[in-house]
Amino acid sequence: MIKRRKKIDDESYENQERWLVSYSDFITLLFAFFVVMYAVSSVNEGKYRVLSSSLVSAFKSNNSTTSESLQLPESQPIIEFSPLQHERSNQGDLIRLTDNFNTQKVKKQEKMKGMAKNILHALEPLVKDGQVRVTQNSLGITVEINASVLFAPGQAKLAESSILSLQAVANVIKGHEHEINVEGHTDNLPINTESFPSNWELSSARASSVIRLFIDKGVESYRLTAIGYGENRPIESNETFEGRKRNRRVTVMILSTDPDNTTEIPIAEN
Repeated sequence: MIKRRKKIDDESYENQERWLVSYSDFITLLFAFFVVMYAVSSVNEGKYRVLSSSLVSAFKSNNSTTSESLQLPESQPIIEFSPLQHERSNQGDLIRLTDNFNTQKVKKQEKMKGMAKNILHALEPLVKDGQVRVTQNSLGITVEINASVLFAPGQAKLAESSILSLQAVANVIKGHEHEINVEGHTDNLPINTESFPSNWELSSARASSVIRLFIDKGVESYRLTAIGYGENRPIESNETFEGRKRNRRVTVMILSTDPDNTTEIPIAEN
């Protein structure tokens, strides 16, 4: 009877220790879960390949009562990057992109400055007489030409004497990538003729005449836009003769930036 009781007690003891098998399986899966969570916290292609191989090896192995460390293949070492190193790398990339953007911006500004000087030189007699004004700002180059140089009063056909001046401007701007707005402006005196019922039609027709000449002289048509402002954008008072004379003008605006080809600087990751 004593020997039989001992055998029963041994079986009970063995049954009580079987929970360790399930516990060890749970610990192994939990360990694998945290390894996965750690791996996805840092983007690294090599680490994903190593993790995949390690997990496959872990789940193919037999259940054991003790958890074993995942062994990494020697041919695929893990390269660790700390969050601080990752942030510094992003900051370095941003600095390089910003420097490159600033360099390109300076080059464009110098290019626009050279173009403005060439236009000034080509129209030097008219500039000295005050008939043409050439200015440059952040938007680009503005060539303001008095309407009396280009057209007869109330007309939109270019005068023969104006063709050489506009051709000189066309020779400077053709071959470049910049977009060009040609703006027609009038004074506030009303006009009502068969060809031009209002200053809107007159200003638009004058801008279109300049554009047609630019195209004939080799400027790409897709870069050109005709705009008629009528009397709505005065730069002097229309109360005086001199003011109205100044307001009757054609403005050639050479834009410094192509809106369809802007340079973007990406934002650094946190």
